[in-house]
Amino acid sequence: MNTRVLTGITTTGTPHLGNYAGAIRPAVRASTQSGVDAFFFLADYHALIKCDDPARVARSRLELAATWLACGLDPERVTFYRQSDILEIPELTWLLTCVTPKGLMNRAHAYKASVDANAEKGVDPDDGVTMGLFSYPILMAADIVMFNAHKVPVGRDQVQHLEMARDIADRFNRLYGGDFFVLPEVQIEEDVATLPGLDGRKMSKSYNNTIPLFEGGAAALRAAIMRIVTDSKQPGEPKDAESSHLYTLYRAFATTAESEAFRSRLEAGMGWGDAKQALYEKLEGELAPMRERYDALIANPARLEEILMAGAAKARKLATPAIERLREAVGLRNLNAGVVKKAVKAEKASKGARFVSFREKDGSFRFRLMAADGNELLTSIPYADAKLAGAAMKRLPSEATLQVQADGFAALLDGATVAASAPGAAIEAAQAALDSLIGD
Repeated sequence: MNTRVLTGITTTGTPHLGNYAGAIRPAVRASTQSGVDAFFFLADYHALIKCDDPARVARSRLELAATWLACGLDPERVTFYRQSDILEIPELTWLLTCVTPKGLMNRAHAYKASVDANAEKGVDPDDGVTMGLFSYPILMAADIVMFNAHKVPVGRDQVQHLEMARDIADRFNRLYGGDFFVLPEVQIEEDVATLPGLDGRKMSKSYNNTIPLFEGGAAALRAAIMRIVTDSKQPGEPKDAESSHLYTLYRAFATTAESEAFRSRLEAGMGWGDAKQALYEKLEGELAPMRERYDALIANPARLEEILMAGAAKARKLATPAIERLREAVGLRNLNAGVVKKAVKAEKASKGARFVSFREKDGSFRFRLMAADGNELLTSIPYADAKLAGAAMKRLPSEATLQVQADGFAALLDGATVAASAPGAAIEAAQAALDSLIGD
């Protein structure tokens, strides 16, 4: 069976050289591997959360579509579409919203960062916070589970959102008694190239230190490279290649032999002007053919629209039957279909989270909270009386407060710790497991 890999690209800006080396190039290469079913989408709904400039969003959609295709993404081999063309995604977002605990969204990094920033300014905690920002992880979860992606490549800053997607999908599966969604796996991009910008800091639009990928053509590329900050060493003086931003950039686009030759020339005293010219020639050699394809695509938006609509049709062949099954599951079914009997609670419980009681060698009683996949989430303190352990276990789902601690997190009842997290357990998974047991 093929592994389905899904990648989203937010349409809020113009791609630069760092985007190409860090995300576009490795993703395009990965999409050509055998056994990979790759999905690439323009996350234009997500763009509305971050950008209120319609012209910029529209332009970015055009530029990003042209960039990915110019860089070698094969729309015949992958599924390439715009998020906003898949009508089932906003519907699925609502279905998932209705089963997502608010407490889970309260813990999202982006929301917490906004609340903390407002606290520092002394204004209302939710000042400027939209529901788009607050529920962003649910839309992201819908993007992923709509197509039952097995793996989602992300940077470490997005890991929490993937964990939330797993929790939300698992909660839906257990609530409605079926394997509706694959639980996606996080694929952390440890080897992604992080390029230095013109000033040596990470190349980023926020630092205004980027090197253009296609915008402005060869002249703009060369002009940017000539502005790269270097030290004051003159031609003929040996240069320290390892501390040179020019060498780092050159190495990201050259073979090992080419990089060693460039390094030797720097150490032998090559002038910075000659080094910059060499970097420009190396980059231009790789980017020029792609830039030509990019310019042709930008000049023919009708062709881009045709490709994206074909990708949307391909994606909806999966999304349409999937959403019909989900509508049936939640009760939004054809009235002629009859009434489906409610699943037996015991059957659902056997597939979900559960408590496991046990007795220690010293005679004390304890219990563990286990996730649906069998992973241990919490282990209780020891109780001398089995009835006390049972009472605590009964109260936990509806009354416990989970509190982050230095070595993990703990479950509190009446302000006292009654259970501690197991090694490697996620607080979001524990909260979701407790939520699922309310009323059991």
